[in-house]
Amino acid sequence: MEIFTEFYKSILDVFDKGVFGLRLYEIGLVLLLIILAFSIRGLFAKFILKKIKKIILKTGNKIDDQLFESLLSPLKFLPIVFAFLFVSLYVDVETTLGLYLQKINKTLATIFVFWLIHQAVNPFSNMFNQIEKLISKALVVWLIKSLKYLIIFLGIVATLDVWGIKIGPVIAGLGLFGVAVALGAQDMFKNLISGLLILMEKSFTLGDVVNVPGHAEGTVEHIGFRSTRIRKFDSTPITIPNYIFAEVPIINYSNRKYRRISWTIGLEYKSTLDQIKKFTTLVEEYVKNNKDFMVNDNHQCFVRLEKFNDSSIDILIYCFTSNNNWNEYLRVKEDLGLFLKKTVEELGLSFAFPSQSIYFDENINLNNKI
Repeated sequence: MEIFTEFYKSILDVFDKGVFGLRLYEIGLVLLLIILAFSIRGLFAKFILKKIKKIILKTGNKIDDQLFESLLSPLKFLPIVFAFLFVSLYVDVETTLGLYLQKINKTLATIFVFWLIHQAVNPFSNMFNQIEKLISKALVVWLIKSLKYLIIFLGIVATLDVWGIKIGPVIAGLGLFGVAVALGAQDMFKNLISGLLILMEKSFTLGDVVNVPGHAEGTVEHIGFRSTRIRKFDSTPITIPNYIFAEVPIINYSNRKYRRISWTIGLEYKSTLDQIKKFTTLVEEYVKNNKDFMVNDNHQCFVRLEKFNDSSIDILIYCFTSNNNWNEYLRVKEDLGLFLKKTVEELGLSFAFPSQSIYFDENINLNNKI
């Protein structure tokens, strides 16, 4: 019976003194306030924000449309802030409930302000796009992400400060732990530094086609803090740690201005001297007079008899296309191949193929040998 008596006294004590200095009716009032705030939030979002959105859409300005869409989430949080602020006006500040409400109001206001700033970064990030010519696009993405993380960190620090928690002593207390983590996370920092070097040096950027020897060849899709994702030509994604790019030579196919064609055409040995000279002249004129090819001092065209092979007279065709686009490159190669086929047929030439001739001495009597 003593156990039940003590339990009954505890219940009466809770009703009388409350929990954490708050009486039960005060706790019930706070809970009711939270429910009311969320109800008002729904009505605010449904009616007021929708009307504001219609007015903004009529302006025809895309910037304010993007800004409103980004700020929509924190604006829906505004009724909750006002609800707690309104109730705190009618509660004595000297009471425990009043002190808690003050801290809650400051916390909600701090969250709202930093949330608003965080969301505003997205539409205003278009201003960073203007400096993409000076720095890479991936570095711009990094800057925006870093700015967002900084805003979140400052928001957390400000919120903790409202409740009397100083971030300085906490960071100092975690100093030794941070050293231990740093020693165990050397690869992570190595990847981070390598990623920054990639962005600063612009060895490659998003959308470039690169070849990482021994790892992958494909299109760069993402350059992150720790790794870079490359989409291979068979559509398979592969993630490579950033430090790899500092240790191996990277071939960036997208940085080349033109694509090269280097063919060896084999003609039969029965081809005459005049036929070969005429063939090389016609092919060289075709390349030099065609806008699909780039011919200058740095990118010369060569159509020359290269060597006498076992089964053919080899003609070297060496030139550059004027376009770096893969599809255009294939088209130009096809046109050149069709022209070569047509020219060979018109000149009465024939393409050589590996062959072997066997000659018999007429004076040898095979029957006697057998």
